[in-house]
Amino acid sequence: METVVSGIRSTGNLHLGNYYGAIQNFIKMQHEYNCYFFIADLHSLTTHPTPENLHNSVKQVLVEYLAAGIDPEKATIYVQSDVPEISELYLYLNMNAYLGELERSTSFKDKVRAQPDNVNAGLLTYPVLMAADIIIHKATKVPVGKDQEQHLEMARTFGNRFNRLYNNDYFPEPFAFSYGESLVKIPGLDGKGKMGKSEGEANAIFLADAPEVIRKKVMRAVTDSGPTQENQQKPQEIQNLFDLMKVVSLEETVQYYDHAYNTMSIRYGDLKKQLAEDMILATAPIREKINDIAGDAGYIRKVARLGAEKARESASKTLRDVREIIGFRSF
Repeated sequence: METVVSGIRSTGNLHLGNYYGAIQNFIKMQHEYNCYFFIADLHSLTTHPTPENLHNSVKQVLVEYLAAGIDPEKATIYVQSDVPEISELYLYLNMNAYLGELERSTSFKDKVRAQPDNVNAGLLTYPVLMAADIIIHKATKVPVGKDQEQHLEMARTFGNRFNRLYNNDYFPEPFAFSYGESLVKIPGLDGKGKMGKSEGEANAIFLADAPEVIRKKVMRAVTDSGPTQENQQKPQEIQNLFDLMKVVSLEETVQYYDHAYNTMSIRYGDLKKQLAEDMILATAPIREKINDIAGDAGYIRKVARLGAEKARESASKTLRDVREIIGFRSF
């Protein structure tokens, strides 16, 4: 059975983009592959969260993973920092990662522009830690979006470099995996790009959002003054709303509003109200489970402990092999 690895940064609540763009596929994968789904709290340290915020964010993502349908009996769900072997492998890989290639990373250059006063070594070596996350379990399949493909290519580079350096074919090559389906891209409410946490809370519908919060966010979504001729192409901000509706609404609902747009009879207020109610209905089962699981501290601890044990069993075997290959041997 092939191994799948994927992680999500512990930077707050999961949103519709996470759920429809990734987690729904995770739920399918857990029945057919050896899956490791982790919460990347080490990665989040590049933005210097407070201890309280870090802990609460990790807990929230774990709760929402479970509420969304990831089964800890079928997949290994763990917190990255609970597996110290990852940090050790990160150290070894860093010894063979070069400054030039790290500085050319698109994500590093983006971060330098976005946060010039916080260009830390963790940002520079972020792809090395991501490589350690993947190859620690000798994964061959990694569900990633377009923005992470360069990191995955670098993970292959670091694994292959280790193999060549020590004349060993120990690490297999990991490749992007979309479960045979095109990845669902969920747009944000700001009329621009995809839904995401970094664009601000108003841009995203979170799985834990209360109905009244969802209504307020959707009603504030960016629109234009309306179509000026029949059957005209929708501008991005309007197409975004229709793309969201395609995910959460019935097909006949989408067709109704599409017809209204094409005939210049659409009322954006009505479309937004319909979209908000459909989002509330679509997220209701997950929201109820989030509330139930969040109140069960014993169950949360049990899942985290079980996941750490399973992940460390895999990771420690890899580290024993790696240390032996490198030449670290006891006297």
